[in-house]
Amino acid sequence: MSDAKKIKVTLVKSLIGTKGDHRLCVRGLGLRRINHSVEVIDTPANRGMINKVSYLVKVG
Repeated sequence: MSDAKKIKVTLVKSLIGTKGDHRLCVRGLGLRRINHSVEVIDTPANRGMINKVSYLVKVG
């Protein structure tokens, strides 16, 4: 698993006023607060969550 591809995701906008399922996607990615960054494994499930909340996160 250590050689699996990773994606760095950063939360750049607030979750205030967003839909509940979008908040759950952000939490599922492991993001907690604005400017918090995590590296997630590049899987179809994680890509789907990133696409759903693309207006809240920055991918790098």
